[in-house]
Parts: sequence; C-alpha cells; structure tokens
Amino acid sequence: MWISVDIEADGPIPGDYSMICLGAVIIEQPSLINCFYGQLQPISNKFIPENLAISGFTRDETLVFDDPYAVMFKFNSWLENIKKQDTNRLFFLSDNNGFDWQFVNYYFHHFLGKNPFGYSSTNLGSLYKGLVKDMFASFKHLRNTKHTHNPVDDAKGNAEAFLKMKEQFELNIKL
Repeated sequence: MWISVDIEADGPIPGDYSMICLGAVIIEQPSLINCFYGQLQPISNKFIPENLAISGFTRDETLVFDDPYAVMFKFNSWLENIKKQDTNRLFFLSDNNGFDWQFVNYYFHHFLGKNPFGYSSTNLGSLYKGLVKDMFASFKHLRNTKHTHNPVDDAKGNAEAFLKMKEQFELNIKL
C-alpha cells in the first residue's frame, strides 16, 4: 500500500529540532479520503523562527500540541489498520523524502522503537525525473490540490501527482 506523507518542522534535522505536524494519505482510487493528521509538541527547545513560520504556527501554539509519543502511536495504529486490509508492505512516498523521511523515521524509532515503513522511502520528484528522462523536470504541475504547507493538503497533492504518473506512464504499481 502506497502512503503519501508530508511533514512540517521547526528546523532542518530531527532531534535538535522538532516535527510540528504530520499528514498522510492512502494512495487509492477513486478518492484520496483516508487521511491521517497529527500536531506534535516540540521535543527540543531549539527552533528556527523562519522554518517554523512555514508551518503557519507560532511557537506558543506548538507548545500545546499533542504529545509526540501519542501522535506517533496513533499514526502507527492507523498504518497497522491499513496493513491489515492489504497484505503488501507499506511504501512511504514523499515530495522531499530526504526531509520528510528523516523526521518520520527518527520519531518512529525514538518513540516506538520501530518504523512500520521499514528502512526505505520513495522520492516523488526523482521518480518523475526518471520517467521523463530529465534531471531538471518538476512533477508539481500534476497536483490538483494546492500546496499550502498543511501536510494533509500537500500529501494529497503529491498523491494526485503519483496517480497521474501511474496512468500517464502506465506504471505497473499495485495500489
């Protein structure tokens, strides 16, 4: 099962900085309605105001978000329920998996001791570049949902682009 994931953070790396919110969407047709959203309290006193501003939240607002362990536990439970419906493994898909993956992986291992996605992720931009054979191509025109920095909106837009790639390039990908 393919899961489109997006996060917002208050800095460039996990541990020193914090994941502020997390959104995920099951990539399935005909709709993208099965979503997860969580807001997480900071795990560090450090933050970069410019990075945090991208999320649209203030530091004071983030301080009353949910406990990170509770959010990751709920996210894991949501993913485990998905996995029960489909015997295939979970595939993590992200626009910028170098960023999103590092936070999700860190938080899963830090709070739960395991990552239900395993040890790998897929970068949507790299997939598109390979499909069109252009290292400078962008897939972002394939999104329908506006990129708002709300992680659910952004995960949906990326899922829409992935579905269009699957159709346009006749990719043999089981959803």
